[in-house]
Amino acid sequence: MAAISPARRAAFDILLTVEQGRGHSDELLRRQAVSSLSSADRNLVTALVLGVLRWQLSIDRQFRRLLKRPDAKLDAPVLIALRLGAFQLMFLDRVPVHAAIDESVELTKQAGHRFASGMVNAVLRRLADSASRFDPLDEGSADLAAEQAHPAWMVERWTEAYGGEAARAICRHGQTQPALSLRLSGPDNEAKLALAGICLEPGTLLNAARAVISGDVSATETFRAGHARIQDEGSQLIGELASCSPIGLGQNQKKILDACAAPGGKTLVLAERNPEAQILACESNSRRLAELRKRLAAHSHHVECRPADATALNSDSEFDLVLADVPCSGTGTLGRNPEIRHRLRLDELPRQAERQRAILRAAMRAVKPGGQVLYSTCSLEPEENEQIIAAVVSQNASARQVSLAAQIESLAGSGILTPAGSGYLRASLTTEGALRLLPGNTPIDGFFAALIERTG
Repeated sequence: MAAISPARRAAFDILLTVEQGRGHSDELLRRQAVSSLSSADRNLVTALVLGVLRWQLSIDRQFRRLLKRPDAKLDAPVLIALRLGAFQLMFLDRVPVHAAIDESVELTKQAGHRFASGMVNAVLRRLADSASRFDPLDEGSADLAAEQAHPAWMVERWTEAYGGEAARAICRHGQTQPALSLRLSGPDNEAKLALAGICLEPGTLLNAARAVISGDVSATETFRAGHARIQDEGSQLIGELASCSPIGLGQNQKKILDACAAPGGKTLVLAERNPEAQILACESNSRRLAELRKRLAAHSHHVECRPADATALNSDSEFDLVLADVPCSGTGTLGRNPEIRHRLRLDELPRQAERQRAILRAAMRAVKPGGQVLYSTCSLEPEENEQIIAAVVSQNASARQVSLAAQIESLAGSGILTPAGSGYLRASLTTEGALRLLPGNTPIDGFFAALIERTG
């Protein structure tokens, strides 16, 4: 039995699990099977898994035209072996051709598909020919979706909603590996990370954020002690926008609800910025709730974690502020979560929207008169964003949308935003006062946020 490198074996197993709908790449890449590998192998596993998922549509198109029956249904292990080999041949110049081909053939055999190994070998060897590897699209059919390996229906929607230039920027962002973002709990921790060999750059939007340029942050004592945590800047910003709300000033204790709290990054920002507040963090999934409690343990004196369905909150006029960072399609995070483009279907958006409206209505019931609800998603789809706000506000006489301009100015004035970040956010306000950041305009994920006040 020929040897297979640990990185290719791990990447094959993860891609097969994703293909079979039994897991998501972000969680699988954090498991022990990957974390126990060497740093070089971990980096290769990540590059292989996310690269295949990003370029899967283009990869399939290239190797399927070399099959005797291009539309033939392939068993999942054979399909993954072909994708893994083809990605290396098409996109990784430093990988030897023989390694990409031979190990894909061996993965096919060891997965119990020896009969298909000859086909895998033949197809990949033909693909390795330079004329086969870079087959240009026909000029007339080289639309953005095919060029950037995105589903056509997504690109058509983005083009219609935001214009062709913005749609191209979104797609290009989805095809790049985003920098790992950190939130530091104090300035001295940057020096500690530097001593541990971690190279950082300032964040784009937030002065507390850092982008990791090189080094393994997870191996440092600073990370293990919780003084540096991995959190995208968009996620950090939502917590900051909620925390700078002026409601509750002069009260002995402000009450805050994080209605969809897991995995807890935004709750941590709320807790750090509001140390005197009483915060309730809700999560309906028992496993995620347990992880949330563990993550928020240091703030247990003023943060309570409770099992609850965000669509059916029992609270009535109880909270000064509610953060409703609702479950969504995640189309603003395709660079970080590339398999979303393969999993999401257009007909799922109305079902998502129904749940999102229910969560926002429950949040509006839970907030006190005069209090505010910050609604947010990491989606680019109007059905999950502007249309949710419009529907709920139009049906609730006590709800009114408030511009986030004041929050942006407050964050800028207190030094939380970088000067560039202040400019990005001001330019990203919609006419209704919501905040919509599109991937490609900044190096961070796309997201949407809107503020609603309960007037009575």
